[in-house]
Amino acid sequence: MSKFSHIDNEGSPSMVDVSSKEKTQRTAVAKTTVLLSKKILKELKDNEIITKKGSVFQIAKIAGIMAVKKTSELIPLCHPLSINNCSVDIKLSDRNEVIIICTVNLKGKTGVEMEALTGATIAALTIYDMCKSISHKIVIKETVLLEKTGGKSNIIK
Repeated sequence: MSKFSHIDNEGSPSMVDVSSKEKTQRTAVAKTTVLLSKKILKELKDNEIITKKGSVFQIAKIAGIMAVKKTSELIPLCHPLSINNCSVDIKLSDRNEVIIICTVNLKGKTGVEMEALTGATIAALTIYDMCKSISHKIVIKETVLLEKTGGKSNIIK
């Protein structure tokens, strides 16, 4: 038997069968950290950066939510899910890092970790895309799952 959930006993890719699982309330929270150059940070006013393309953080929030809804189209073998709620919060830390927190929940048979991770990552990529005209000195530092609840294993960091 394979140790990986998406590999069957013959070693072939396989979607996980969740048909016999009960629906439970499930939540996942992911965080992505983005480092912006001083040149970009000089453009920050009232916790927002306005470029020719628009309000960077507001558009990144929308992109993150849209990505959550499209996760099964982006990641092979990921189940399409009916998301009940999603939020993307973007703040500047004390160390001038952009912190993106994506929270996703639903009542379903499978978790929403991939959706939360995808939402946070796409929000970060949107910030990169919108700020690259000012400077390419942007680092998408890390994406990490902070919390997962509602399945057979819970994770809280």
